[in-house]
Amino acid sequence: MTLSELSELFSVEANREELIGVEVEHGLVDPRSGVSVPYHGPRGAQALLTALHAHFGGTFGLDGEHVVSLTLPDGAAFSLETGCALEYASAPNSDLRSMIMITRTHLEEAAAVAAGLDIALLSGASIPFTPVSRIPWLPKPRVQLMRDYFAGLGDAGAYGDAVMGVTLSTQTSLDYLSEADMLAKLRMLVGAAPLASALFVASPLEEGRESGWLSRRMAYWRKFDPRRCGVLDFALKDSASIADIVEWAVALPMIYRDSEGRHVAAPPMSFKQAMTSGFGDQTWPSFEDWSLHLGQVWPHVRARRTLEIRSLDGLPWPFFGAGPALWVGLTYDAESIARTTDLLSGFTTAELDQAALDVAFRGLDAHVSGVPITEVLTELLRYARAGLTHSSMQGLLDPIEEVLDSGVTFAHHILMNWRGSFHNRPDRYVSTYRVPV
Repeated sequence: MTLSELSELFSVEANREELIGVEVEHGLVDPRSGVSVPYHGPRGAQALLTALHAHFGGTFGLDGEHVVSLTLPDGAAFSLETGCALEYASAPNSDLRSMIMITRTHLEEAAAVAAGLDIALLSGASIPFTPVSRIPWLPKPRVQLMRDYFAGLGDAGAYGDAVMGVTLSTQTSLDYLSEADMLAKLRMLVGAAPLASALFVASPLEEGRESGWLSRRMAYWRKFDPRRCGVLDFALKDSASIADIVEWAVALPMIYRDSEGRHVAAPPMSFKQAMTSGFGDQTWPSFEDWSLHLGQVWPHVRARRTLEIRSLDGLPWPFFGAGPALWVGLTYDAESIARTTDLLSGFTTAELDQAALDVAFRGLDAHVSGVPITEVLTELLRYARAGLTHSSMQGLLDPIEEVLDSGVTFAHHILMNWRGSFHNRPDRYVSTYRVPV
């Protein structure tokens, strides 16, 4: 297998459409304590998947003997994250309004099913009452392999358990139609993703206390092997190519690989080294290993067969549609891509990375290269609205437009409630921010 063969993963089939996919994560928590429920037991994550199957039908996904996902008849899916949070992945859809409506309906039905088990689906960007030491880890072999890997990095992996166990986000996946289209979209999104995050900061609590950050989630990601995360430097260059994506990824080691149908720890060598010398057990990387490896990197924008934007905090219910609307408006309109790229073209990788840290701490008070971030966000929202073709789609942006106009972020609202009407009580937090039933 050669580097040029690895590039084939990014090839585009003829007559491809620009579809939209969304992944929305929710904590599965006890309604009174706000602490994550376990995997096993009558009030556990496995029992919930079984109950969801009885409600929706569909097909279970198994890892060994353990149920870990449920694919619905329409192609959408529920799956369990490493810390037993619940992820909903929509079926790809060409219409943003329809996708959001279907997602909302499925999640409201799932919340009602969960309530029957005395489980709350907690929206937002984190599970703020589960101590890292009490995360209920999903019983999949790769979970422990990942935990061991991040623990072995020392300070660079210090927040591995927190990222895997208590963070929540809403991720949007978008299509590209050619290599040139991919690189134009990737460049724009890599520049926009860390800055747009200021409109979404929504995780100020940590283990039941105020953390001092407006997005503790974003701060956690900075010590989750930074080599695999953050701003893709090469994507901002005029000369960027798919070969650059490949070169960046093959320079990193795999965390785990598939060996005879089970996940095992990968040897401490780059993927490129493994292509030359093998894994040390008379086996060499396959195309399936390459695909698996690309799922073990987590930059703000992850390029695979789609472009997956991962930078945003999950928002309180029911505002999850704001993220997909922002990215669709900026990405599926040629003029919006051009204007946004021009707006952001002067910012360097280092400036964008520093801005992401500033955003995590200060939200809308952050700067990028000395420029108030609100000046950039005003233009981003204007371009996104112009890129959406229907007023109902534009309405999905209203919650973050209000954040920008008022200067009050979702994190600030959470803190005001926490200090005020919640009286620091987890049950009141959960009652307000759970998916309603």
